[in-house]
Amino acid sequence: MSDQFIRTRLLIGDKPLDRLRNAKVAVFGVGGVGGYTVEALARSGVGTLHLYDDDTVSESNLNRQIAALHSTLGQPKAEVMARRVLDINPDCNAVPLRVFYLPSNADQVELSQYDYVIDCIDTVTAKLELVTRCIALQVKIVSAMGTGNKFDPSALVVTDISKTKGCPLARTMRKELRKRGIHHLKVVYSTELPTSPLRPADCESPENSDTRPVSTARRDTPGSTPFVPAAAGLLLASTVVRELGGF
Repeated sequence: MSDQFIRTRLLIGDKPLDRLRNAKVAVFGVGGVGGYTVEALARSGVGTLHLYDDDTVSESNLNRQIAALHSTLGQPKAEVMARRVLDINPDCNAVPLRVFYLPSNADQVELSQYDYVIDCIDTVTAKLELVTRCIALQVKIVSAMGTGNKFDPSALVVTDISKTKGCPLARTMRKELRKRGIHHLKVVYSTELPTSPLRPADCESPENSDTRPVSTARRDTPGSTPFVPAAAGLLLASTVVRELGGF
């Protein structure tokens, strides 16, 4: 009998793989970081994946997002990734959910159903809402900090947010979480200091094809590389797989 997970089984054994097959994981944001997280979760044998994202693939995504191909331009990222998951593991229950998670619609998402939540959202208000609700419900969560304007994937670490430094997003999240009485959160963040992106006069203006709501728009478009977001996504997946698998 064929077994597509035989190489993983040789490393971790049957019981951890069974735990992963029975696990239900939500990934919020399946772009540069989240797409690679989903990829690794699928290849690790996680049985149910709920993919939250209402953005569509644009040309500016081609340099770093695993969902982004010329053949997928204009398509919803969540749906592209769900199809990819099923092509990797047809037994996975991959559910695309075209939702921009925001404080205004957070009540519509039942977080308590998940064994683990992975936060790859890139806006502070949504991240805060998701983290606060997961902690209140005692749902495990790991959160991605900033990967834009960075070059060195080896500078990424898994740590508690209280130990982060030099990351503007982590600094803001740490400050706002403290206001809410939250002092600890598992995060993937980079110890590399961000590089200032070039001004429009120095390069072509970034493509402005964001389909997200105005409330989630960034003030500045960060520069990006193929390797830092991908490495962050793999670290997130590794953290979740090892915890859920118990190894």
